[in-house]
Amino acid sequence: MSIFFHEQLYRSPDIMTKLKNLSITICGAGALGANITENLARSGFSKLGVIDYDRIEERNLSTQPYYRSDIGAFKVKILTNSLYRALGIKIDGKSQKLTVENADQLLGKSELVIDTFDNSLSRSAVKNYCASSDIYCIHVGLASDYSEIIWNENYRVPSPVNDDICDYPLARNLVMLTVAVACETVINFAATKQQHNFTVTLGDFVVKELFI
Repeated sequence: MSIFFHEQLYRSPDIMTKLKNLSITICGAGALGANITENLARSGFSKLGVIDYDRIEERNLSTQPYYRSDIGAFKVKILTNSLYRALGIKIDGKSQKLTVENADQLLGKSELVIDTFDNSLSRSAVKNYCASSDIYCIHVGLASDYSEIIWNENYRVPSPVNDDICDYPLARNLVMLTVAVACETVINFAATKQQHNFTVTLGDFVVKELFI
């Protein structure tokens, strides 16, 4: 029996084939990126790559799929190893910092890029490279009790003012809601090529399609 038996019953074999064959690179392996990578892998995507140069810290454990024993290790290494053990899927992990100079090397073979970076410089590099290379790109971000899932042509890179702030409030449930909406948006794109933008607010528990 397939690992994706239940998913295939829900989606259909045709859609599952589309998921399997779509090449995706996830930028970031933090609260959003790591959970999105895991969710996509467990949903039937098999051509996945993930980029992140950070190491795991204790404060990451409540919102990211890592363990105390992983503290100090590179996020990408732990994430790719754990998903290979769980699913037998080889994810192309790169413990590197994405820059303007290496964006082509890291993103050039992708059909879709998912940006979850936590700084404006990296987000800008992703946005500009994908726009100039005609690669589909979706940006997923969090702020306080708000999150958004926005396609590249409608996305505005946030101000760098909060880039270096480490002590910020973050609710696990907002992360998981955002991950679910982002992954369903990606699945819908893989199946139909439609692009929908969404906002999520935890305070009033609302998920809305954003028309731009």
